[in-house]
Amino acid sequence: MADQPFKPGDIVQLKSGGPKMTVERKDGFRISLPGEADKVDCQWFVGNKLQHGSFYPESLKAVE
Repeated sequence: MADQPFKPGDIVQLKSGGPKMTVERKDGFRISLPGEADKVDCQWFVGNKLQHGSFYPESLKAVE
């Protein structure tokens, strides 16, 4: 995430709304499809279930 405005541990949300999410640390073993290397990996809870997803940084905003 060197060129991205978000770093691991940041709290973000989709600009269109939704739950608050925590930016995950990217490891060197992630296999990305073309165009996905720039995505931000996030995690969040729905009830007690941990969810994961990858989003383009342009679709996210920082929240407190």
